[in-house]
Amino acid sequence: MIDFETEGNVALITMNRPEARNAVNGAISRGLEDAIDRLEADDSLWLGILTHTGPVFCAGADLKAISEGRFSELSTERGGFGGIVLRERTKPLIAAIDGPALAGGTEIALTCDLRVASTAARFGLPEVKRSLIAAAGGLIRLPRSIPLAIAMEMVITGDPIDAECAHQLGLINELCQPAEALDAARRLAARVNANGPLAVRESRRLVLESFNQTDAEAMLAAGRAQMGLRNTEDFREGPLAFIEKRPPVWKGR
Repeated sequence: MIDFETEGNVALITMNRPEARNAVNGAISRGLEDAIDRLEADDSLWLGILTHTGPVFCAGADLKAISEGRFSELSTERGGFGGIVLRERTKPLIAAIDGPALAGGTEIALTCDLRVASTAARFGLPEVKRSLIAAAGGLIRLPRSIPLAIAMEMVITGDPIDAECAHQLGLINELCQPAEALDAARRLAARVNANGPLAVRESRRLVLESFNQTDAEAMLAAGRAQMGLRNTEDFREGPLAFIEKRPPVWKGR
């Protein structure tokens, strides 16, 4: 139910359960965790794109599994819900969303570092409408991504917002027309991969860690990271390519 392909330095990870609106079940959870493992383990892959088949990005948890008490299959030990929301990563992940991403689908989208969505997309945390709680990161990550009042409204009414509103609020990085989300994500991936992959990973890590640090602590950590890159081939390649007036050739080492 999870397809994994490579396109140059990009891993294309596709949720492929369209008959169930890509609702998260055991196979989806295990497959997403395995896909992230493959992305992280392959030095030739610098970035991942998470996308979907069918008209829905992800409808969240498989409610049939929940109603039957099979909660445990919806999560993995390392990755949490969907095998992904708690999965530690070093490499960027872009969500390409060409349809509704609701409940756990919004939470999976929030797990990604960047989000591209078409006008066919919607985002919401409707769990309260079923006397459930958005316990897979939505209550934490949504208020960090959009204004608190709007996030609170979404959480306690359960009502969704459309893609245009999500773009205006900064929840998604790029808005496109239906059927164009994956291509837009590929273009965004190319912009990221034009940069030194080691520096990208370190910069991503430092941004995320800064939420729990003082300014002084964060700057000290950035300085240490810079020193750590000094002995890499890419650290030497960047300035050399600038001096020689040519595009850099990154090695990822």
